Amino acid sequence: MQYKYPVKKIHLPVSGFDIAYTDEGKGENTIIFIHGLGSYLRAWEKNIGELSKTNRCIAIDLPGYGKSSKQPHSGMMTFYAGIVNELVTELKLQKVLIAGHSMGGQIAMTTALVYPEVVKGLILAAPAGFEPFTKGQKQWFKEVMTLDGVRLTTPEAIQNNLATNFYRVPKDADFMITDRIAMRSASDFKAYCYAVVQSVHGMVDNPVLDYLLDIKVPTLILFGENDNLIPNRYLNPGRTIEIAKNGASKIPNNKLVMIPRCGHFLMFEKPEIFNSETLKFLDSVK
Repeated sequence: MQYKYPVKKIHLPVSGFDIAYTDEGKGENTIIFIHGLGSYLRAWEKNIGELSKTNRCIAIDLPGYGKSSKQPHSGMMTFYAGIVNELVTELKLQKVLIAGHSMGGQIAMTTALVYPEVVKGLILAAPAGFEPFTKGQKQWFKEVMTLDGVRLTTPEAIQNNLATNFYRVPKDADFMITDRIAMRSASDFKAYCYAVVQSVHGMVDNPVLDYLLDIKVPTLILFGENDNLIPNRYLNPGRTIEIAKNGASKIPNNKLVMIPRCGHFLMFEKPEIFNSETLKFLDSVK
């Protein structure tokens, strides 16, 4: 897979993982970008160019994803938060802002809750974690997401899955399909599939909704008004704005932005809005 920006790697001695990342720009703020379920750091390519003009922008591949190492792990949100904390330590960073998309948003919130001393602010793009699920619904997620189900996903299903992430699929999103199809022949593809399954379990088993009041840092929350994934249209059919407002109401210091004619992958579908709102937010964070 070809990434737009030069890829670096760092070994995290405590967890034992090698993390692939890109590191662009410099400035008073350092932003760590965390991708969502089944994704990779390329998800942020439309944002890094603009935001790195005035900020240091570090986008990572989570363990099990992209070009990072793929040893088995729990997939728990607290595990991923530990990876972020260890990365901050190894790169000798000060307090950082964390931008997270979907599952990455839940990881960002978990990091702020478990390691508040390293987090300066949060930028949450269609974050997972705002939507409540019953015990039965959580069990359904675990049962429906299987290793073979991920491994045997057909090209047609891959294309359909991508389409549900957008209000209108951008023409330049094709690489997300071709990369995902190409991955099926990689030697570590099964390990990636395992990471995806474990990540779903981790989101279910490490909920954050009841702890949002404990997030004390400034938080920017963005949702597409036409998000097809939040809320889950099979389990909790309804409007995205209701989930967005519910989550935002629990975080003490936040700004909620709803983006019209936009789906779940909002920072790629509407990068100009995401970038401008992020820059305004950064100006307000001291």
